Amino acid sequence: MTLNYYQNNAQVFFNGTVNVDMSSLYESFTRLLLPGSQVLDAGCGSGRDSKAFIEMGYQVEAFDASSEMVALASQHTGLSVQQMTFAEVDTQQHYDGIWCCASLLHVPSQELPSVMQKLANALKPGGVWYVSFKYGDSEREKDGRLFTDMNEASLGALLETTPEVEIETLWTTQDNRPERDEIWLNALLRKR
Repeated sequence: MTLNYYQNNAQVFFNGTVNVDMSSLYESFTRLLLPGSQVLDAGCGSGRDSKAFIEMGYQVEAFDASSEMVALASQHTGLSVQQMTFAEVDTQQHYDGIWCCASLLHVPSQELPSVMQKLANALKPGGVWYVSFKYGDSEREKDGRLFTDMNEASLGALLETTPEVEIETLWTTQDNRPERDEIWLNALLRKR
């Protein structure tokens, strides 16, 4: 369902997200990284964030589940973006930082614990991990996409399944797109 949405609407989604100013979120994440750190943009969408991290001097790898988004993100970033799902991540202790901006929210709630564990395994000890979800406590379908919403309590419960990861900072933000009024739950996580 969600994958079909991105396959069929890739250019529209790209156009609507590629130029959104995410600099305040980047600053929260990158202040915890050393220069030249290895960063994974997991569920990279348009490649907007990957491109920003490359321009900041980080070593970036990116993936997305949609072949159409992969093609657009590869073209936009110059990276060889991989086509894969969160469930296919099998790297061990490789990344200094993992960036999951508005991407994990498409994982069904029952699959989130195993996906979170796979990503935690890919993060080096001491590594930092950014996640964002639409604020709420439901799993819902909207416009052909599945959304798993999170609030502070549900994110805390989810993280109990990955005890090696702890919340460093938790905050809410307004959507940065002018036509949207949604609230986002943002978290910076740290691997012990």
